[in-house]
Amino acid sequence: MDLKARYQQAMEALYLACIVVSGIALVVITLIIPLGVFMRYVLNSPLSWPEPAAVLMMVLFSFVGGAAVYRAHVHIAVAALVKAVGPGTRRVLNGAADACMIAICLFMAGYGGLLCQELWHQSIAEFPGLSVGLTYTPIPIGGFFTLLFILERLWAGPPPETSIMYRDQPSAAE
Repeated sequence: MDLKARYQQAMEALYLACIVVSGIALVVITLIIPLGVFMRYVLNSPLSWPEPAAVLMMVLFSFVGGAAVYRAHVHIAVAALVKAVGPGTRRVLNGAADACMIAICLFMAGYGGLLCQELWHQSIAEFPGLSVGLTYTPIPIGGFFTLLFILERLWAGPPPETSIMYRDQPSAAE
């Protein structure tokens, strides 16, 4: 197996991990918000932690899930301009978009890491044992994962049709 195929295989595993982590975060949000509402309005005994916990799960869902969405190429994109120009201009625009995304990923990874480091010794009021810096780690991690997925597409090409993201679609042989 060549290096590109191994890299794509590793990116597939990372993609699946991103989906699983994001899915778990979404399920946790779905469970704790109704719990908080029930405790507040039915039992008249509000809990202080469901809302901040849901915010933390949403940060995790957004940045890690965002990386997976970018790899699957199902992110929100305005493609009207790209579709309206010729192939040469389209390549330039796509190259510029890739360069911008790489810059954003490097910014997220670099400055997100510095943010985590700066806030590492602060704690959250509702979760005193939890570091604020730790709660922001999805930012640099999501930036790094997205960068890996961009590099995969630029170097090894788009994910193979055997990828999990294509399994619900019929293959060309069917």
